[in-house]
Formats: sequence, C-alpha cells, structure tokens
Amino acid sequence: MSGPPAADAAVREVLGRYFDGLYHGDTGVLGRVFHPEAVYATATEGELLRLSMPEYFPVVARREPPAARQEVRRDRIVSVEFAGPVTALARVECAMGPRHYTDFLTLLLVDGRWQVIAKVFHFETEG
Repeated sequence: MSGPPAADAAVREVLGRYFDGLYHGDTGVLGRVFHPEAVYATATEGELLRLSMPEYFPVVARREPPAARQEVRRDRIVSVEFAGPVTALARVECAMGPRHYTDFLTLLLVDGRWQVIAKVFHFETEG
C-alpha cells in the first residue's frame, strides 16, 4: 500500500538521515532516526544477533565510518510500503567497505514523527 504523499516524503527524509548517519558514523543523527526502544537484528553469520540501541550505537561509534575512508556513497531506497497511516516498511541497500547490506526498516509514526522501530538486515561480503 502506498501512503499519502506527505507521509511518503517524511519517511524518505528519515531514510536519508539514516544513510547520512551510517556514512558519517554519527550516532547523534542515528539517535533521532531510531526509536529508543528499537531493535537491531540479523542472522547473517549463522546465529541471531539482536541489539538494543544502547548496545548498537557504541558499535557505530567504534568503527571507522565510510566518510573517513572517502568511500563513494552506495545507498538507495528500494521501496517504501505503508500498512496504514502510522506504519511503514522500507527496504534499503547500502554498502560500507566490502559489505553490502539489505535492510528492512520498520517505521512507526510516534509522537508526531517517523522513527525506525526495527532494523532487520542481511549482508554479503565482496571477495
């Protein structure tokens, strides 16, 4: 289901900030993108990895961001779907170093703004 143009634009703006936060390793930006109770999850490496935001943000802060390595940005919004007026699912892709990520981001309209409540992803490594 597609959403109203204003909601679609608002979700895409959040996704743009998400990409900016990852590219620059900016946990302040990511802290405004993610709901404080958001979940980060993957099973790419064979077992479940599930982190809360207080666990995830230090991971971002410790790693060298793509911007510091002057990597060309490789991020895009594949799709945005709405389940209703306050629920959206975005499929996005981005790359950092040799890893290519496919993220499924569930967003909710909470307290008047769209926020990511869940990030479930898979990655593949080049080479």
